[in-house]
Amino acid sequence: MNKHLTRDMSSIERHILEIGGLVESSIQKAIAALAGQRPELAQEVLELDQTIDQLEVDIEEDCLKLLALHQPVATDLRFIVASIKVNSTLERMGDLACNIARSALRLSQMPTPAGRPQLTALAEQVRAMVGDSLKALVNLDAGLARAVIARDDVIDAANERIINELTDNLVANPQNSQQNIELMMSSRHLERIADQATNIAEDVVFMVEGEIIRHQHIKLEVVNDG
Repeated sequence: MNKHLTRDMSSIERHILEIGGLVESSIQKAIAALAGQRPELAQEVLELDQTIDQLEVDIEEDCLKLLALHQPVATDLRFIVASIKVNSTLERMGDLACNIARSALRLSQMPTPAGRPQLTALAEQVRAMVGDSLKALVNLDAGLARAVIARDDVIDAANERIINELTDNLVANPQNSQQNIELMMSSRHLERIADQATNIAEDVVFMVEGEIIRHQHIKLEVVNDG
């Protein structure tokens, strides 16, 4: 690998980690805004989105320039392709965090806020998935990436339970219909963030092992201590 390619790839890696850190912060603030009725945090998420969007454009341009100038192959090519995909995925995660922040803002203005403890566990699981997917990316840890992928079914099931509970609550308490709808939307956005974390984990496996595992269904292993 020539020194110019090494330098440019290192720059892309730094910028991917930068946007990853911004997106992770955005998600954490959106969750805190939703759980704690803190509109100021929701506003910070919305303001951060423009920075994330611009960084995503810059990274994509750098990746395309690198492809054109150096025509990388094998492992280097996998790195650049995966970087383009991860970059786009992170930007989508930032958009989903904005959606949660907007719901948090709307909920903060409602006179009778609905309880939202059922979202707390889901939000924490999603936050952990995002953190682990980025850790897998930083360390190029395919094993951790596969563990992240395996947790996606748990998030899907939790989201379904929450949607069902909120639907029942909406029917029983129609006066709180708007609050329940906002919470349903937030639960769905959290589930979609977990999907995007799964996509990053799949890209890490591709980057490290050269194996495309998207759309493969990975089951959680159940250990019987009995």
